Amino acid sequence: MSWLAVAGFLIFFVGLAASIALHELGHLVPAKFFGVKVTQYMVGFGPTMWSRRRGDTEYGLKWIPLGGYIRMIGALPPRPNDDPNKLRNISTGPWQALIESARQAALEEVKPGDADRVLYRKPWWQKVVIFIGGPAMNFVLAFVLFAIVLMGFGISVPKPVVAEVSKCVVTVAEQEKGQQCTPAHRSTPAALAGLRAKDKIVSFGGRPVNSWDDASTLIRTHGAGPVAIGIQRDGRPMTLNATLIAQDRPSLDDPEKLDKNVGFLGVSPTLVVEKQGLGYVVGAMADLVRRTGSALLQLPQRLVGVWQAAFGGAERDLNSPQSVVGAGRLGGAIAAAAIPLENKIAGFIQLLAGFNLAIGMFNLIPLMPLDGGQIAGGLWEGIKRGYARVRRRPMPGHVDIAKALPLTYTVAIFLIAMSSLLIYADIVNPIRLPG
Repeated sequence: MSWLAVAGFLIFFVGLAASIALHELGHLVPAKFFGVKVTQYMVGFGPTMWSRRRGDTEYGLKWIPLGGYIRMIGALPPRPNDDPNKLRNISTGPWQALIESARQAALEEVKPGDADRVLYRKPWWQKVVIFIGGPAMNFVLAFVLFAIVLMGFGISVPKPVVAEVSKCVVTVAEQEKGQQCTPAHRSTPAALAGLRAKDKIVSFGGRPVNSWDDASTLIRTHGAGPVAIGIQRDGRPMTLNATLIAQDRPSLDDPEKLDKNVGFLGVSPTLVVEKQGLGYVVGAMADLVRRTGSALLQLPQRLVGVWQAAFGGAERDLNSPQSVVGAGRLGGAIAAAAIPLENKIAGFIQLLAGFNLAIGMFNLIPLMPLDGGQIAGGLWEGIKRGYARVRRRPMPGHVDIAKALPLTYTVAIFLIAMSSLLIYADIVNPIRLPG
């Protein structure tokens, strides 16, 4: 591993630590604003590397940069009819004993004068704001970072100018195997029609072409058969006649899927770097949120693929989930790549933006100990209280999230196992950048 790769790995982890710190700040600020006593604000897990106390809160860094947390007093309410200033005997039963132990530990943090500063006594909407603050900070970071890349550096935009004419028809399956043209392969419609590099496509089948999206859509929807293609070659207008063939091609909306029997010409577009506007950033962010949400729904299936890659030697899918170790290795690969410095910086920013988006959406899963579980608890409390208010019934007590501790520990064990699998896979069979 070159020193550039090591530097890229370390730079990514610095950016990751900053993202974690801002995520926890998203919880800290509203918690303090609403009067909750916060005893710790930590970036990382494990032994403490450095800390300093200011007021009620200890701020610090820990040695394992795999997350962070803030510690708020009174997260678990006392049992109904219990004196919150007295500890009660632990009930029998393993799960009940676990719940009561956690409840007592939470109550021991509450000191005299802290009665109005405990988390569980805050209005439900304040709890929701506190716990949604972390993921919201990740979304803001992702948007800002993607905006820097799209508006500041720009992205490669395909233009309806021919960059290359494919000489022969190679199927998708053959391309995946690295198949090259042979005398047995037939020529592409573009090659037979006489298309050349730098030809600008201005019309297709009599319909105007203003962008590569226009050209690609018209080619695919035309299907097999003859068509007239209007071009400009060296500034001179020309019309070429081509006979398209039907091929299975990767979908424009989802490259992992195949569109069956679409029209095929056999040209690739010219890529031009263009800076985008704010509207494009909003649309791109919405599309990324949709894609990330779809990936989360497919997480169990994708983890099977990671297991097969880690222990069976299967090829690692470029879109498979990865740990911070894998993302760090990608950061190292970007730093060591033989590309301009500007592209490296844009690549780093985009990698960190994608990681923030994934962290933000994953944390919204409505299961404890994720933020989404706490948000769901707060919303449920609001629904119950709203229903009681409408029906003019006695106001129900606070939602007792302590009862969900067995599920919380089960989810925590799964998260630890998933993280361990991803870290191992990212060491033995990491995702590698194409090319």
